[in-house]
Amino acid sequence: MSLLTVDKVTHGFGARQILEDATFRLNKGEHIGLIGANGEGKSTFLNILTGDLMPDDGKVEWSRHVTCGYLDQHSVLKKGMTIRDVLRTAFDNMYNLEKEMLELYENMGNAQSDKEMNDMMEDAGEIQQILEYSGFYALDAKIEEVAGGLGLRDIGLDKDVTDLSGGQRAKVLLVKLLLQNPSILILDEPTNYLDYEHIVWLTRFLQEYENAFILVSHDMEFLNSVVNVIYHLDGGNLTRYTGDYNNFMRMYEIQKSQEKAAYERQQAEIDKLEDFIARNKARVATRNMAHSRQKQLDKMEILERPTEKIKPEFNFLMARTPSRFVVEAKNLVIGYNSEEPLTRPVDFTLERGQKVAITGTNGLGKTTLLRTILGELKPLSGTVQLGDYLQTGYFKQESDRDSEETALDTFWAHFPAMENREVRLCLSKCGLTNEHITSQMRVLSGGENAKVRLAIVMNREHNWLVLDEPTNHLDVDAKDELKRALKAFPGTILLVSHDPVFYEDFVTHIWNVEDWTTKIV
Repeated sequence: MSLLTVDKVTHGFGARQILEDATFRLNKGEHIGLIGANGEGKSTFLNILTGDLMPDDGKVEWSRHVTCGYLDQHSVLKKGMTIRDVLRTAFDNMYNLEKEMLELYENMGNAQSDKEMNDMMEDAGEIQQILEYSGFYALDAKIEEVAGGLGLRDIGLDKDVTDLSGGQRAKVLLVKLLLQNPSILILDEPTNYLDYEHIVWLTRFLQEYENAFILVSHDMEFLNSVVNVIYHLDGGNLTRYTGDYNNFMRMYEIQKSQEKAAYERQQAEIDKLEDFIARNKARVATRNMAHSRQKQLDKMEILERPTEKIKPEFNFLMARTPSRFVVEAKNLVIGYNSEEPLTRPVDFTLERGQKVAITGTNGLGKTTLLRTILGELKPLSGTVQLGDYLQTGYFKQESDRDSEETALDTFWAHFPAMENREVRLCLSKCGLTNEHITSQMRVLSGGENAKVRLAIVMNREHNWLVLDEPTNHLDVDAKDELKRALKAFPGTILLVSHDPVFYEDFVTHIWNVEDWTTKIV
């Protein structure tokens, strides 16, 4: 049974074509992974599915009575609401039914006749049955269970949502969506802000999820664990593959090999025909044969040359050697107010050449620690001493996604002495096409946006890199290339990451902020 059908959908931004005659179907119980390189249009496609964006052509048809839940990490959480309050909104329809039932009981004392009383009792009894069947009286236990699985209980369900970090807010929205249990889940990179143990919990949840879902993720291990269908978005076309990501890769490589072989065979045949025509068209005895070959050539459906995706090329330029000690902290306490410090007093030293990964659950101060070390925030107490001759390259986790400047102008503002050709070359090395380079930052995907910001860092000399979740949104090729570049960088690295597979074979030390926290985790 098809829950969702997409027929010949076409969409573009200006001259940039994102989708072209795309077809798609989601059947009951299917767990679909939607994959593709950065900028291919995965988020755009999801926005078309949910009705947030109208396609230029084609149609999207949902089955009747289907409920759809979309993980929108840009939702606004209202000040004054606790985490528990937000999670309870997942069941607003049930709470409204309970309110209606209680009002019926309250109004029974004012009934004007036996019939009116009986009607009220019948309505209240029907609502009571619906609530009991739906598990309404076990909702708090359900909230506790799912919130615990993704680490919200550790934060405290009575905490005001406006006091949460970006990663914690994303978790709240994800938990709320899972509690709603819609017919179709649409998840756009749900693991970006999850710690390893929470990814394990979400993996198990999705494996056991009886309904259908569409999942966008660049985490191949996660995809392999939870999907049974892959849709590959490439060059505006959607192609369906049955099986997990590994099966897709096998089929895709076979397909690309066959396309390449067919193209080469046809080119050899064309060369042969053209050579025969050129040698024989002028001779009377062979002119008819040459004419026949020309007709054969004219009727031939010419295959397009298989295109190779531009792979990024990352390199970090090394500045002069700094002093031995890059950072020295004594009795350092970080946070935003002295009544709620994020750490106890800690001492640490970062030495030249060390590559350190900072780990720990969201909200314990990883980004705050980076900003305090760099001097953007003052410590609550203690001191931070930076070394001499430091040239710091800082990649921030969050970026301004509303900029109307193009990627070219954004980069050029940092390097005004460069020529237009040089700017384009620097951006293209990061895997950005001419369409990306001339697009506004606000219409770029998260991965394309990250590549522009990485390009800015890479085109200056540094001896110390401070990177806050640099792999969020990056596709597989970009993530692999970034890993290679960081391995090759001879300087010092301070890296915040939730992805041990990314950093574990090149870092020299791991700092877990859970060992420094004042909270119980």
